[in-house]
Amino acid sequence: MIFRILLYAFLFYLLYRMIFDFIIPVYKTSNRLKKGFRDAHQKMSEQMNNSKQYSTNLPKSSAPSKASKNDYIEFEEIK
Repeated sequence: MIFRILLYAFLFYLLYRMIFDFIIPVYKTSNRLKKGFRDAHQKMSEQMNNSKQYSTNLPKSSAPSKASKNDYIEFEEIK
């Protein structure tokens, strides 16, 4: 009879330790990671939307200008 009570007490203790030392910390950590990834994804989406808005607001040039002869700078090779 006393052996059975001690066994149940020991099993209850192990269950208690497993819940409070393993399951709850893992649950909290996974929630923090999910929230972090969700926030990072949302921030990245906002940045992408802002960059798209910026690129659509840029004035469009009619034709790309050709490089003239004056744009080239000559240099001497150093040995």
